[in-house]
This record gives sequence, structure tokens and C-alpha cells, in this order.
Amino acid sequence: MKPPALPLVSIITPSFNQAPFLEATIKSVLEQDYPRIEYIVMDGGSTDGSVEVIKKYEGKLGYWESVKDKGQTDAINKGFNRASGDILAWINSDDTYQPKAVGEAVKFFIEHPDAAMVYADCNFINEHGEVIGKFASRQTDYARLRRGYVHIPQQTMFFRAKYWRELGPLDPSFYFAMDYDLWVRIAKHAPIHYLPGKTWANFRIHTSSKTNVNDERGWQEMLRVHYRDGGSFFSPIVAKYYLRKIIGPLWKWRIKK
Repeated sequence: MKPPALPLVSIITPSFNQAPFLEATIKSVLEQDYPRIEYIVMDGGSTDGSVEVIKKYEGKLGYWESVKDKGQTDAINKGFNRASGDILAWINSDDTYQPKAVGEAVKFFIEHPDAAMVYADCNFINEHGEVIGKFASRQTDYARLRRGYVHIPQQTMFFRAKYWRELGPLDPSFYFAMDYDLWVRIAKHAPIHYLPGKTWANFRIHTSSKTNVNDERGWQEMLRVHYRDGGSFFSPIVAKYYLRKIIGPLWKWRIKK
């Protein structure tokens, strides 16, 4: 009997004016050892040389475009609307995958047919690609996500396309917490899993990164999800928001050291 075909993995990269980092992102996808990847790059009309970078690799891309969009969330949604994979992921244009990440994620899904989503460990890297820290990845679930216990590095996340079809798209009103909102929706319906000991991606911290300049906005958006789903003011996630306002500047200083 012929063995079943390996699942197709569709990966989206939303990008806008990230030419200094974009090539490293693209190469980290194309150099994966997993044979069935559909790679889609959605550029928002960059003017900094990003298009020239993309064109170097267009023969290996499933699709790419460079047109004005409504921002990162819109670009990801448009990319997934074109995707045909069984497993989905997105990697931002200043982050990179570690070798073997895709293949290890697929292996987990094959061995755990109940799993809706899987994620792993992640490095913090600086503008030069040097490791400067480690993301505090932990196992979480729906109840803990609702309490603000996130601990999911988006760069390492892979999820089954059926949940995108059933629960997507990303909410375009979110600029930062669109991933958190999706995780809450997925975890409410099926198990999500953390794989300790596996480092799948590198999260780049630099002066213009969204995490650096919009951390406050991200937590405000997480609270929108909390209150939308019936959460109370007297909840751990609200307390964490106010605590983070105090310790956030110290955390940024620590990962920049």
C-alpha cells in the first residue's frame, strides 16, 4: 500500500519595509528540510529594496505580491486566503526559523491527530542575528490564556488549516494581539501543545520592531478579547496588565543587554 502523502505546510510572511532582515527570513523558510512547503510573501508595497529581495527567490515561492494593504493582519489574512496547505503558519519578515522546525512540527501533528496547534521554544536575537535571550515558552490552554498566561512565541506556532476555516480570519481591528485572539479561539475548541526542548524560531528585537514600540497596545488588545468573552475586571489578566506597565521597561532593558 502506498504511504499517505506528507501534509502540505503553507507559510505566510507579511512584510513592509524590512529589507535588512527579509532575506534571512526567506532563506530560513526555503532552506527547511521538509519537502512540502508552500511559501507566500505578502509585501505591503515596500519602497526600501524589499521587492528586489523577494524577486531573487520568486521562482521558489508559491505566490508573492507587493501592493498597499491595511497592515500586517490584513496581509496575513490575504495570504491564508490563498494558501492550500493542511498546516498553516506565519513568520514575520524580521524573524527566522531554525533548521528542521517545519519537519518537527509536521511529525508532531502526524503523531498527535487530536492536536490543533503546536509551538516550541524561541530565541531572542538582535539586529545582527546574535542570540540575546530566550522566550519564556510554557504549556498553556484555554483557561490559562484567558488569565493572561500566554507564553506562546508566535514565530514557532503551527496550526491545522481546518481551524482557520472554522474560526478565522484574524480580526483586522487588532494591530498586535491578533495572534492571541486566534489562540484563544483555537484553544477553546481543541488542544494546543508546547514542545519543550525544541527551538523552532528566532524572534528579532530591534529599534523598530512592533514588540519594542507597541507592547502597551498589545496588552490593551488582549484585554479587549478578555472583556469581549465575558471576563471580569477582577481577573489575573487585568492584574498582569497593570503589573507589566511597571516591569515592562525593565524587561526591555534586560533583553537588550
